[in-house]
Amino acid sequence: MIGMLIFLSSCYYDVAEELYPDKPVCDTTNITFTDHVLPIINANCTSCHSGQAPAGNIRLENYNDISAAANNGSLLGVVRHEPGWSPMPKGGGKLNDCDIAEIETWVNQGAPNN
Repeated sequence: MIGMLIFLSSCYYDVAEELYPDKPVCDTTNITFTDHVLPIINANCTSCHSGQAPAGNIRLENYNDISAAANNGSLLGVVRHEPGWSPMPKGGGKLNDCDIAEIETWVNQGAPNN
């Protein structure tokens, strides 16, 4: 009897919400070029798309370069890995969903220089 009590008292069920708290929510309010989009581009794109000979002759070093890619549809096409576009980053994994959502929000706002 005592053995059964010890066995039963040692059994418990983990609550998933306590063990794995919710992932941080991706906040796409107040997205700006300077605070959101440019850091994503700098972290993931400029190693290939800058300098004297940027890959594919596509330069993503400043607002004018990046907004041109946003306005012609190529920026979203490549980061979403849409058919007809070369998936970027080349040879790497897709950007995380939040980064893509932030870029998409900025583009949908008209790609402002903010």
